[in-house]
Amino acid sequence: MEISFRDLMTVLHGMGFGALFMLAFSGAIAELYRMTAPGGPSVPSPREHRLLMVYLVAMVVLAWAAVFSGAYIVYPWYRAVPPAGLADLSSYPKSLLMSSRDTSGWHSLGMEWKEHVAWLAPISITMVAYVFGKYGPALARLRQIRHAVLAFTVVAFIATGVAGAFGAFLNKYAPVRGGTAIHLMTGE
Repeated sequence: MEISFRDLMTVLHGMGFGALFMLAFSGAIAELYRMTAPGGPSVPSPREHRLLMVYLVAMVVLAWAAVFSGAYIVYPWYRAVPPAGLADLSSYPKSLLMSSRDTSGWHSLGMEWKEHVAWLAPISITMVAYVFGKYGPALARLRQIRHAVLAFTVVAFIATGVAGAFGAFLNKYAPVRGGTAIHLMTGE
């Protein structure tokens, strides 16, 4: 059983950083709402505030890791230009997609959206973490800021969903492959 280095980096980008970031939203949205809702059950303790800050900072790290690994590791492999006259484009995902009218939309719509909308996620969640760190439990009294924090959390969630969905479809039609083979185990 083996995996190529590029496959491994693509999995780390999407399933490692991206999927973990996406999963973290359920806890973040619930806790942000619970801790900042006016008339909530109680004012969060300093310990609860610190724990949510650690949680949000971890989300920020995952979001930036997903975007940077996608933009600076996986994307250059995706857009590599094949040598002139090459018939087998399987090692050149962008060119492979663009070679057919049936798949060119995956690049012109899918990748174009993915590469731009994905940046909204780390920017938004970084703002959320900063504002929560600055105002903390006082957000319950600051209605507009509280709504902005929750709205930016939802924006980050939607941007992650769009980027992740397009990434999965793109990887299905034109996976980034190649590089050194990493042997995970030997079969019988």
